[in-house]
Amino acid sequence: MNRYLDVIKLLWSAAIAAELEYRANFVLATLTSLGNLAGSLFGLFLFYRTGYTFEGWQWQEALIVLGVFTLLQGFSSTFLSPNLNKIVTYVQQGTLDFVLLKPINSQFWLSTHTLSPWGVPDLLFGSITIGYAGSLLGLTIGDYLLSAIPLIFGFISLYSLWFMLGATSIWFVKIYNVTEVLRGLLEAGRYPMVAYPIAYRFFFTFVVPVAFLTTVPAETMLGRVQLGWVVGAGVLALFLFVIATVFWRFALRFYTSASS
Repeated sequence: MNRYLDVIKLLWSAAIAAELEYRANFVLATLTSLGNLAGSLFGLFLFYRTGYTFEGWQWQEALIVLGVFTLLQGFSSTFLSPNLNKIVTYVQQGTLDFVLLKPINSQFWLSTHTLSPWGVPDLLFGSITIGYAGSLLGLTIGDYLLSAIPLIFGFISLYSLWFMLGATSIWFVKIYNVTEVLRGLLEAGRYPMVAYPIAYRFFFTFVVPVAFLTTVPAETMLGRVQLGWVVGAGVLALFLFVIATVFWRFALRFYTSASS
C-alpha cells in the first residue's frame, strides 16, 4: 500500500507541475464553472419563482442536490476525465502495451496516473453551495460528515461505470460518444429525483443510478434518508467496482497489443 501511495504522490506532483505551466487555464476553468453553476441556479429558479416546489423539497434543500451535483462534476473533471478518457488513446496508439508492462496494477495506473486541477473550481463552488444552503437549513458538521458516506459510494459507482466504458475501447476503439452519453445522463442529477415522472425515476435509480450519486447523499445530509438506501448505495458501489475489475481482466484477454 505504501508503494502505491508513493507512486500516486510522484504522478500527481508531476501532473500538477505540468498543468500549472498554463495558469490562465485555471482562470478560464473558474469562469466556466461559475457560468455552469449560474445556469443551473437559473434553471432551478425557474421552477421555484412562482411558488412551485418539487414534492417534499424546499428551495434550500434543492440547492443541496445542486451542490452535490457540482461536486460530482468537479470529481469527474479532476480525476475521471483526464485518466479514463485516455484509455481510448492508449488502445488506438498501441501505448497500452507500455502500461501493461509496468510493475504495477494496470487498472490502478490507468485510473490514477494523472489529475487535472481544472476541476477544483467545481469542487469549491459545490462546497460553497452546500454550505450556504446548509446554513439556511441549520445543518451541523455531523450532517455533512454523514452524507460523505453515500457521496463516496457515488464516486466509486461513477468511476466504475466510466472505467467499464473506457475498457470497451479494446473492442470498439472510438467510444468517445458513449462517455458523452453517460455525462449527459448524469445531468439529470442536478435536480431531485421527484422532479421527474415515475418512469424516469425508475430509469435513473435502477438502470443508470443517478439517484445514488446526488439525491441519496443530499437526503442523507438532510437527515431523512432511510438506512436501506445508504446500504444500497454501498452495495451498488462494491458490486460495480468488482464488476469493473473483472471486466477489465476479461477485456485484456482480447487485447492483441500493437506488435501482434
